[in-house]
Amino acid sequence: MNDQLILDEVIRAQKQGEVRGIASICSANPFVLEASLLHSRGVVLIESTCNQVNQYGGYTGMTPADFVRRVGELADKHRIPRERVLIGGDHLGPNPWKDEPADRAMEKARVLVRECVRAGYVKIHLDASMRCADDSPERPLDEEISAQRAAELARVAEDAFASSSSGQPPPRYVIGTEVPPPGGIQGEEGTLSVTPVDDVARTIEITRAAFLRQGLEDAWERVIAVVVQPGVEYGDQAIFEYQPERAAGLSRFIERHDRLIYEAHSTDYQTREALRHLVRDHFAILKVGPALTFAFREAVFALAMIEEELPSLVSPSRVREALEAAMLANPAHWAKYYSGTPDEQRFARRYSLSDRSRYYWPVPAVQKALSRLLQTLSGQPIPLTLLSQYLPLQYRRVREGTLENAPRALIMDKIGSVLADYAYACGEPTP
Repeated sequence: MNDQLILDEVIRAQKQGEVRGIASICSANPFVLEASLLHSRGVVLIESTCNQVNQYGGYTGMTPADFVRRVGELADKHRIPRERVLIGGDHLGPNPWKDEPADRAMEKARVLVRECVRAGYVKIHLDASMRCADDSPERPLDEEISAQRAAELARVAEDAFASSSSGQPPPRYVIGTEVPPPGGIQGEEGTLSVTPVDDVARTIEITRAAFLRQGLEDAWERVIAVVVQPGVEYGDQAIFEYQPERAAGLSRFIERHDRLIYEAHSTDYQTREALRHLVRDHFAILKVGPALTFAFREAVFALAMIEEELPSLVSPSRVREALEAAMLANPAHWAKYYSGTPDEQRFARRYSLSDRSRYYWPVPAVQKALSRLLQTLSGQPIPLTLLSQYLPLQYRRVREGTLENAPRALIMDKIGSVLADYAYACGEPTP
């Protein structure tokens, strides 16, 4: 099997009754990317969102070609064959430009999709479900319009692939978006609304018709998944656990489609058994991102606390303070998400499950403080007593001789603990 066709293999296994899935690492954090490569024994699926990476650089400063290059360099660094790395694009569509008229926003979305495919992206999530500036503000965007726009983007992807020389197989497409929208809607009983089966059937049929109107019969054969809401989500402090009985109708419905599985977003913070049950119930592509940067942040904060306790420390890195200062200097990525008193907002900036702090690690002052922290703790082994106090699971592995007592290795292992749950859920071999 060509490793790049792992998505087709997951579908084949699902349709034969196997509990098989794949985690989609949706992050541009270099520590997360490196940990994902190090902890996988199979194909690694790494995706960028339209806001993280686009033709203008996104909030990471990377274009699609830059992102592919960055991931490839990390793979080369650890001697991981590039054939084992699959790159995808999440929510590719007009979302970053939705405040502009539809024609202009869609033209920019076409450029984004074209650049992604030419750079070597294989998995393409088409999402044109958002209203643009001149769409009616009175109601959600009509699904016929959304499907038509998605099909137009698929046409761009097909044309880009036909004229490219990336050496990758043809794109595999994911359609649909979360229902309710990203962030979730809390029902009266304290649970999330699960996507109705009739809505999924309608999405598939309308999108299929839109593809065929564009002459995309072959591309439709490569639509592999539909994004739905199986009832999993998280807020600042709350986690909505997967309840299989509530999604049973969705699970049975997709079994009637020979070539389709589900893609579940916001699976972060689910237990490993809940993740396993999602895969069993055909939500076989598990998106994860903030849970991984949350683990990264936990590890860095723990190391900062260790640093502050060192008896010989002269000048601490103050990385936590640097991160807080960066967030206060530019509140655009958190202010509309964190409400409450100033103290409650401060708590959320540090410890919210939505982990809006992930947007601020690339800030130069934060990077400088992080580098200083790692340098300080790399000079000598971290005292075992402090390791036991602040990173007890990693302490145990250090004592057992399976983990190096070094700051970067400790961070990677902390992130790897989350990745291990996804590997278990997806039926993948673990280190």
